[in-house]
Amino acid sequence: MHTRRRGSSSSDKPVADEPPEWSDVDEDAIEERVVELAEDGLSPSEIGLKLRDEGVQGTPVPDVKLATGKKITEILEENDADPELPEDLYNLFERAVRLREHMDEHPGDHQNKRALQNTESKIRRLVNYYRGDELDEEFTYSYDVAKEYLE
Repeated sequence: MHTRRRGSSSSDKPVADEPPEWSDVDEDAIEERVVELAEDGLSPSEIGLKLRDEGVQGTPVPDVKLATGKKITEILEENDADPELPEDLYNLFERAVRLREHMDEHPGDHQNKRALQNTESKIRRLVNYYRGDELDEEFTYSYDVAKEYLE
């Protein structure tokens, strides 16, 4: 959106309807592990990476949705372990706070001033998208609000 590139080519996940034979972990064990990792403070994408690399009981889980029929965020919602903010919005909050602190130290850095403007623009669009479902109707973005959520 805010770049000069037209797009980037990347690989796609292989089409699969069922989990591979070598990954025969019980659904309940996967769900327990997902909740356990969430309670340790990991985000849904970090949980997916951890399950892919380390697995459950030593067996890797290449795709949680194929193995359980539910996404990681759905599992977290069912067990009341879902994060306070959606992950994409949380990551943008982190970036905006980091850029704002950098701009306070280096006010002449025009390139990062533009990056901060673009990031805050993305945040405002995402807030409009999530308002009512994931966020309050009255929620508005500001640096102070972002700082509070990150603490």
